[in-house]
Amino acid sequence: MSKSKVAVLQTSPRTILVDYHRLMNLAGYQNIIAKDADTALKVNISWHFFYPGSSTTPWQLEGVIRAMKADGYDPNLVHACHNRTVVIDAHLGERENKQLNVVEAHGLRNVHLYEGEEWIHIRDAVGDLMDDFLCLNQVYPDGFYIPRRFIGENIIHLPTVKTHVFTTTTGAMKNAFGGLLNERRHWTHPVIHETLVDLLMIQKRIHRGVFAVMDGTFAGDGPGPRCMIPHAKNVILASADQVAIDAVAAKMMGFEPMKLKYIRLAHELGLGCGDPREIEIVGDQSAAEANWHFVGPFEKMTFASRMQHKIYWGPLKKPIEWSLKTILAPWSYIASVLYHDTFWYPFMAKKKMQEVLNSDWGRLFRNWERLIADEQGFPTVGEEGAKIQRSGVRAFWRSFGVLGTSVTEAPEFAARRRRSAH
Repeated sequence: MSKSKVAVLQTSPRTILVDYHRLMNLAGYQNIIAKDADTALKVNISWHFFYPGSSTTPWQLEGVIRAMKADGYDPNLVHACHNRTVVIDAHLGERENKQLNVVEAHGLRNVHLYEGEEWIHIRDAVGDLMDDFLCLNQVYPDGFYIPRRFIGENIIHLPTVKTHVFTTTTGAMKNAFGGLLNERRHWTHPVIHETLVDLLMIQKRIHRGVFAVMDGTFAGDGPGPRCMIPHAKNVILASADQVAIDAVAAKMMGFEPMKLKYIRLAHELGLGCGDPREIEIVGDQSAAEANWHFVGPFEKMTFASRMQHKIYWGPLKKPIEWSLKTILAPWSYIASVLYHDTFWYPFMAKKKMQEVLNSDWGRLFRNWERLIADEQGFPTVGEEGAKIQRSGVRAFWRSFGVLGTSVTEAPEFAARRRRSAH
């Protein structure tokens, strides 16, 4: 059996677009992503505010779309795809992260899965594959629902290279989390590693092709996927093997992939390759062999991440976790927004990201709307680094809009409204 293949390239704003095109073809995406099927570009928004390393970059989305167009894919069969969570505003996020600019510039459809899309029961989607699930049958005894439109679609995941307080690292496998589970996905946090494996099983059953393009131009270390220390790392990765690309990214960050439970479980079940010794690297071998010596998400945890660990795996599990499966659950959404959006981002984020804001990538982000690309990338990126508009008091006040949405859109309240309407 041939080795799993992961493409890795060193890049710069000057060559970022041609590099994405080369990267995807090095990883053989045209053999995986059928041209006669609809293709979802699964955008990652880990924070609605711009924070380097946290969410899909505009040049990542731009590079993938340009590559597909150049290779003969019909833009009418390509669409951006967003999920929603109770603490992340996807509409705000796609604007603040300048993803919407790219989608509109290319005239692509922009699908928000929670708005007008039909969701079907998992049993109807995958049949007896449910019998193989590691944990989802126990988490959701009555089953759960997934978007009908995913059946038979290609999907290209667009994660970034970063750490995560639940899974140590996060990437291609975790990017399916929001799109494939309903809004009670926080129920899976105690068994998050097993959940990611179950979701990969589902993807392999329902999608025509599964591919991942990962951006490491910014990379995040620390208590991710939000409160990180971002670094400019100038690398991009791609693979048809979701396990392998996560393993290579983890190794570059300085972690042993097979010690990460979600990677090890997926590897042992034959869902992909998590052992770097068995993965073929194409492109820049030296970039793939780098060790960034990230400290990881657990050394300097935030107050919020420490509390999450205590609730899901520690001394608060028994007295508190039960409430997250009841009408009381919105207390946790409110707490998350108050900590991250009302406190941490307005008063802590700017200092954490200041260094990378002045990097070439920070300047590219700031001037994105005004820059003109050539066939290779961006010849100039401007002189000034990215300016964060929503810091301090402005971000503080904007957070209350997010807080209101997290309450009004809470699935516990929405379910009661639906029952009342009937």
